[in-house]
Amino acid sequence: MTQRSANFRPRILIVDDELSMAETLSDGLAEAGFDALPVASSRVAAKHLTDASFDVLLTDLRMPHVDGLELLKISRAAAPNRPVIVMTAFSAVDSAIESIRMGAFHYLTKPFKLAELVLFLDRALEDSALRREAVSLRSALRQQFGLSNVIGRSEAMRLVTELTERLAGTNSPTLILGETGTGKGLVARALHAQGPRAGGPFVAINCAALPENLLESELFGHVKGAFTGASSNREGLFMSAHGGTLFLDEVGELPLSLQAKLLHVLENATVRPVGANKELTVDVRIVAATHRDLHERVSDGAFREDLLYRLDVVSIEIPPLRERREDIAPLLEHFLERARAKHPTSVVRSFSAAALERLFDHRWPGNVRELEHVVERLVLLGRASEIQADELPRSIGQRQSAALTFEGELVSLREMQSRYATWALETLGNRRMATAEKLGVDIKTLAKLLKVEVDKPE
Repeated sequence: MTQRSANFRPRILIVDDELSMAETLSDGLAEAGFDALPVASSRVAAKHLTDASFDVLLTDLRMPHVDGLELLKISRAAAPNRPVIVMTAFSAVDSAIESIRMGAFHYLTKPFKLAELVLFLDRALEDSALRREAVSLRSALRQQFGLSNVIGRSEAMRLVTELTERLAGTNSPTLILGETGTGKGLVARALHAQGPRAGGPFVAINCAALPENLLESELFGHVKGAFTGASSNREGLFMSAHGGTLFLDEVGELPLSLQAKLLHVLENATVRPVGANKELTVDVRIVAATHRDLHERVSDGAFREDLLYRLDVVSIEIPPLRERREDIAPLLEHFLERARAKHPTSVVRSFSAAALERLFDHRWPGNVRELEHVVERLVLLGRASEIQADELPRSIGQRQSAALTFEGELVSLREMQSRYATWALETLGNRRMATAEKLGVDIKTLAKLLKVEVDKPE
C-alpha cells in the first residue's frame, strides 16, 4: 500500500462534467491522504494535464467537447508514465475496455465505493513508481556499462561503437571478435545495457574455463539424480538469463557436443537440462566472443559451420591496441582517473614526457587490459606526482627481449622455442595463462617450454 503523509500527498486530477460528483470524490480522497483537484470542464482539464505534478488522472469517459479517451491520449503524450483511471456508466463498458487498450491503468463502473477507488489509486501509484525505478535502473546500467565505457577516438573504435549502438536494439545473436584484452566483454555489456533487455539479467560464462562435463550442467542445468553428486535440481545459465542476455566468452573453445546443443537453443529457443525428459522454453539473447579465427576452426573440424553462421549474423571486430595508437592517450587518462579513485591515497597525478613516449611506443600485446593493469600498478607504486620512465615495467618500450637475441649463433629448434616462450612471458608481464593462450598451448606445455634443457652451442 502506498504510504501517504503530510509530506507526500499524491496529486489527483479529477475530471467529471458533473462538478458535484468531482467535488464529492475530491473531498473523500482528501480525507484518505490525497491532494485532489476537481474539474468539470474537460477543456480546462486538458490544459492541466501539461502539469507534470499531477500523479494520476481520474476521468469520466463520456463528456462534451473533449471525452475521456481524448484526455487519456493527451495525458499519455504529456506524461507517458502517469496512470489514468477511467470512470464510466455500465452502458459504456465497451468504451472503457477500449481505454485499457489505449493505455489506461483501470476503469471503474459507476457507482463505486471510495475504498475501491483508493485501492486502485494506490495500485496505480505503485505501478508508476516501479516504472520510474525501472527507467532509473536502465539509465544507471547505461551509465555504468554502456557505450561511454568503450573508450577510443580512432576511426576503428568509432565504427565499433556505432555498430554496437545499432545492434543493441535487436535480438539477433551477435559475435564479437578480437584479441585477448581488447574489451570484448565491455562491448557485450554495452549491447545489453543499451538495449530493451537492459532490465533483465546479464549472465556471462567463459567457455574455456570449465571442463566439458561441468560446462554442460552449468549452461543447461540438471535434474536431481542426473549424475553422481546431483543431489537437487539446478537451473542452468540459459534459464538464469531468461529475459536478458547470455554472454558466451571464448565460444570457440566450446566442445563439439555442446555446440550441437547451443545450435538447438538458437533454432528452437528451448533447453533441456541434463537428465531431464522435457524441454524448457527460454527467452535469451546470445552474445558470443572469441579471439580465435572460427572459420579456421571450422576447417580444422573443431567448430560447427552451421553454428558459426547462426552466431555470426552480425559480427563486431575490435582491433588490437597496436593498430589504434591514437586511443592510447584517452585510455591512459581514463585508467589513471579510475585507478586514482580506487586508490585515493596515491600521489600519482600524471606521466612524464619520457614515460609517455615509452608507453606510446609499446606494442601492447595484452591490449587494453594490459594497459589498464600497468596504469593501476604505477598508481599503486608511484613515488611522486609524475611517473618517470624508469618506473615503468621493464617490458614497456623494449623493442626486443634478450631472450630472442641470437647474435648470429645457430641454435636448436628446442632452444629457439624456449627463448620465444620466455620472451612471450616477459612481454605479457609474466602472466602465464595469457602467455599460454597467446602461444596456443596449455599451461603444462608452456611450463615444459620454459624449463627445457638445451645444449649450449660449441
